[in-house]
Amino acid sequence: MSPLRVQWVAFQTIVTKEIRRFMRIWQQTLLPPAITMTLYFIIFGNLIGSRIGEMGGVDYMSYIVPGLIMMSVITNAYGNVSSSFFSNKFQRSVEEMMVAPVYPITILLGFVAGGVARGVAVGIIVTLLSLYFTDLNVHHAGVMVGVILLSAILFSLGGFINAVFATKFDDISIIPSFVITPLTYLGGVFYSISLLPDFWQDVSMLNPILYMVNTFRYGVLGVTDINVFFAFSMLVFFIFILGAYSIWLLRRGTGMRQ
Repeated sequence: MSPLRVQWVAFQTIVTKEIRRFMRIWQQTLLPPAITMTLYFIIFGNLIGSRIGEMGGVDYMSYIVPGLIMMSVITNAYGNVSSSFFSNKFQRSVEEMMVAPVYPITILLGFVAGGVARGVAVGIIVTLLSLYFTDLNVHHAGVMVGVILLSAILFSLGGFINAVFATKFDDISIIPSFVITPLTYLGGVFYSISLLPDFWQDVSMLNPILYMVNTFRYGVLGVTDINVFFAFSMLVFFIFILGAYSIWLLRRGTGMRQ
């Protein structure tokens, strides 16, 4: 078997295992985000949104839907890779992959693809649920699909790095709880940063999730607070940085022993 064929088989094996993993426990991986987002639609969209009226030229329910979809994609892509890779490290199966004729980039791509698959799956579920509450007219499908995939890849890489340095299961929940969740709520999911004073608008521009949410909102509604081209450039840049760092960690074997 050629080396390239070996890598392809290894990649397929990892991806298949990752997808089967989160599909097997769908009650824990797919159902909770669907219930949570439905509550957001009811509370923020119907109850509060009816009092707010419009934001950014569209009704409030339509305005928050893209942000909630993006939030579900980000958190699930991150959570899938961080929990899965740490479990493999805990069970010492990562060491078996490291000594096998499998390149570090193949291992990384396999886990990242699994994270993207779960993120996109949850995103589709939340999108279908949102159609019960509002009508979505896609403004630019290419932008919408592109930012979803790039964001899922970026946070899958972040989850991988988190899992590499985690020494116990509690460590994989620290970043989502104290970093990702606050940045998501302050990332323009529920409001336009144009409502903020100038100083806080400038501070908000330092939040990377703001660019993802607004770019996806542009793809769905044609409404955005930021430059779409700049947002895509930053996503690609950070994917390259985190991807290179992740491969370096794998090659060194950093944190692979539990």
